[in-house]
Amino acid sequence: MQFKTFDIIPHDTKFDFVGKRQIAVVLSLIANAAVILWAVFHGLNFGVDFAGGTEMEVRFAQAVEPAAIRKSVEDLGFKDASVQTYGPEAEHTYLIRVGRIALMSQEDVSRVVQAVQSKFPVQGTPHFNADVGDKIDFQFQGAPPTPDQLRAAVESAGVRVREVREEAGLTAGTKSFAVITQGIQDKIERDLSARFGAAKPDVRRVEYVGPAVGRELRNQGFKAILYAMGLIVVYVGLRFDFRFSPGVVIALVHDAIITLGYFAFSGREFNLTSVAVILTVVGYSVNDTVVIYDRIRENQGKLKGKRLADLVNASINEVLGRTFLTSFATALSLVGLLVYGVGTIFDFSAAMLVGIVSGTYSTWFIAAPMTIWLEDRAEKKKAVAARQERAPARAAR
Repeated sequence: MQFKTFDIIPHDTKFDFVGKRQIAVVLSLIANAAVILWAVFHGLNFGVDFAGGTEMEVRFAQAVEPAAIRKSVEDLGFKDASVQTYGPEAEHTYLIRVGRIALMSQEDVSRVVQAVQSKFPVQGTPHFNADVGDKIDFQFQGAPPTPDQLRAAVESAGVRVREVREEAGLTAGTKSFAVITQGIQDKIERDLSARFGAAKPDVRRVEYVGPAVGRELRNQGFKAILYAMGLIVVYVGLRFDFRFSPGVVIALVHDAIITLGYFAFSGREFNLTSVAVILTVVGYSVNDTVVIYDRIRENQGKLKGKRLADLVNASINEVLGRTFLTSFATALSLVGLLVYGVGTIFDFSAAMLVGIVSGTYSTWFIAAPMTIWLEDRAEKKKAVAARQERAPARAAR
């Protein structure tokens, strides 16, 4: 059985990848520096996963200006509010994000506690944590109030109550209540309904993440990327030679930064899904690099006596068609997601497409060619050291 062949990339190409490595490195340094400087001075648009706060997905029945929604939210006291279009424009869906979880301030809590203590025997200090939300835990000893009485006492302080939950006391003879007040969601939803009643705003999803949890998730996400890179470097060193590892490190860092650049320059939300994109790009990039390294190892046995630069060029050209077609096929699968995907699916696909292009580029121009540069530098250092060792011997003669 004989297969028909269709070659987009002709066989026996002789493109000088190694010779163009200096130009490629300069371009990569410029691109990486631009991304880093933009991320440092302009910052990334961290999502609720990392920044902490409240995120609401609101859908309207008709078009509404994002600027008008943002002004409405800011007028409620949320000066750090942001509004972003979510999904197709025809769906009129927006993500509203504020940097707080709890609506109540410490002054509000103190006022509520004083109102309750003036009417009922509160035991200890009521507990309130702004990172958890608009909830105050009361504990009573003796004759506790009924839920309705407690609700009335709290609302007499000017705070609206959503729910009063009766819970078991922490110690014998006590009874606890969790008072959940109407928080950020209620306030924003009520205001949107008043201002944009004709557009029929509908809150479809609400997420809360505390700032401490957000920082932890962010740190763990970046650690995951670093750990993945480290393990890949060890694998390449054990599979081939640790001389190849620096080139892999440079290529992986290059691809991670370029993928990060999509989120930096586009202003799209950087969240846990974005970390998954970078990890996927890193794995995809090293796959192509390993194929080329494997071909270099094969050619070292077949083409003995050839310079390393010639071996690298020959190996990249031999698998050029395979690398291009693999990347092209993967990119095609992302096109459908770009056309029909919305929200995080669209961001994942777009960032992956950027990462695939970067990964293919780094495979050809960064990983293996940088290994040659490092080898040449090591050889020059050895030559200089050898000359320095011979110099005293000649002087002694």
